[in-house]
Amino acid sequence: MKTLLKNAKCIVTCDDKDSILRNADILLEDGLIKMIGSVQSSDADEIVDASKWLIYPGLINTHHHLYQYFTRNLRHVQNLELFDWLTALYDIWAHLNEETVRLSSLSGMGELMKYGCTTCFDHHYVFPNGSGDLLGAQFSAAETLGMRMVSSRGSMSLSRKDGGLPPDSVVQTTDEILKDSRTAIEQYHDASDFSMRQVVLAPCSPFSVTADLMKESAALARSYGVRLHTHLCETKDEERFTESTRGMRPLAYMESVDFIGSDVFYAHGIYFNDEELKLLADTGTGVAHCPCSNMKLSSGVARIPEMLKLDVPVGLAVDGSASNDASNLLQEIRAAYLMHRLRYGANAPSGYELLKMATRGGARILGRKKLGQIAEGCAADLFAIRYDRLEMSGAERDEANLFGTVGYNRPADAVWVAGKMTVRDGELLTINEEKTATESRAEIDRLLTAANAN
Repeated sequence: MKTLLKNAKCIVTCDDKDSILRNADILLEDGLIKMIGSVQSSDADEIVDASKWLIYPGLINTHHHLYQYFTRNLRHVQNLELFDWLTALYDIWAHLNEETVRLSSLSGMGELMKYGCTTCFDHHYVFPNGSGDLLGAQFSAAETLGMRMVSSRGSMSLSRKDGGLPPDSVVQTTDEILKDSRTAIEQYHDASDFSMRQVVLAPCSPFSVTADLMKESAALARSYGVRLHTHLCETKDEERFTESTRGMRPLAYMESVDFIGSDVFYAHGIYFNDEELKLLADTGTGVAHCPCSNMKLSSGVARIPEMLKLDVPVGLAVDGSASNDASNLLQEIRAAYLMHRLRYGANAPSGYELLKMATRGGARILGRKKLGQIAEGCAADLFAIRYDRLEMSGAERDEANLFGTVGYNRPADAVWVAGKMTVRDGELLTINEEKTATESRAEIDRLLTAANAN
């Protein structure tokens, strides 16, 4: 199938030259961008009038907890900070099962996709006893939606009785985790350039796993050539925890357990000092920036301008929906722009730099060179918005900076993943949204009832 997007008003490519094309065409074929520029209509099977569209590369979400979509906006946790917040919610998450994960993944990724996201990395680390194949449930949901999915076999091995935060019911032994991690990679990981499913190994955090698990996970991941991920430097509480239990700062601890390098990316990365930022740059270690979550949990402001100046790999992320209450990367671009303008003034990243963080930056830390840009030979992952809407009057003057400076708070008019349209006129084409919402509410009731029964 050859689809021609004809005469687009503007294409913000995020390519190596930062090209902005006007009144240009894009030919999509076999899941790839075949041609950009002036394309003959006779070369296409399907022609789409794009003359009222601004077209962008599909956004890449680099840190999520999709299961949390079903525990967002709970009154009793709204004003808690990270450690207390986690402690309050773990007893609910202990009741996850395959259906919870499947439906929460459909819901969370569905929202992401409606707002222009085409690739999602999810950090799943809660595996209650007898909960089933949770990664399989995620990949099934992604396939149903048409989303490009990277899921982690996360883990927790340090329970409350051992000085960690999670309850015993969601903690596993190192041997159990490593065995299941190996199985997940062999069963689900596709290393090809245009893969729709990949696996990352992701021990949860310094305060929920042992040093042995960190080190052995790193060795296992590298033996298979998959990436590594964890939470790091999110709060001062975490910093105090590693200093008191490990005798060193969080990044030094990561270095001691071989969890640093160009195949590693951390979520948050708020409390790095100058020397640590240089080490991230020198080693090519990445950071997933989560602005809305960092503000909601009062965690702090990551030093993104310094990271970008040093060429630290940085992607953008929504984080878990329970610490954000949304799953919308366009909202994150706007939030990040305002957050850093407030802290850094003229040295803050522009809206376009944040768009590139949400596209090329995400592709970089996930090791996906063919994603995150509109360029010939790259994946046909795109989204489009109409410039002729009332709320866009005048806003389209600077298309590259649109999402930071003005923001955009309605679903995309069209989304393509691997050349297939998945959103049209702001609605998902691949699932029945009303039916999924009804099923999701029933599962949320089951989850909360089960937790309250205990």
